[in-house]
Order: sequence, then structure tokens, then C-alpha cells
Amino acid sequence: MAQKKLFVPGISCQHCVINITRALSAVKGIQSVSGDPTSKTITVEYTAPADEKTIRNTLIEIGYPAE
Repeated sequence: MAQKKLFVPGISCQHCVINITRALSAVKGIQSVSGDPTSKTITVEYTAPADEKTIRNTLIEIGYPAE
């Protein structure tokens, strides 16, 4: 299982984290998602077929691009 921590500057509150968690959890291969609005980061644990590109593209689609 892989783990990736991403900086997402668009996160401003727990509601943002919930939206991101909901969207990423629907992606096949995503095992867990956690977020921290204070540091504006999310941590994603995943296995194939999910990969970093899929995670980043999903974030762009929902309006929370990662840097």
C-alpha cells in the first residue's frame, strides 16, 4: 500500500476535508483519506489501480487542486 501526503491550498475548513474524502473514497483503490484544514494537507493511502495521478486529477475535478 502506498501513502501520499498532498498540500491542497483550497482547504479552508472541515467541510472541505469532508468533500475531498467523499470524492477520493469513491475512487477504486483508495483505502483511506484523512485531512487537516490547519495545515491544508490530505493524506491518502491507496493501492492499484489508484495512483498519484488519479488522486491529483480527482482533486482538480472537484475544485481542490494539489500543489
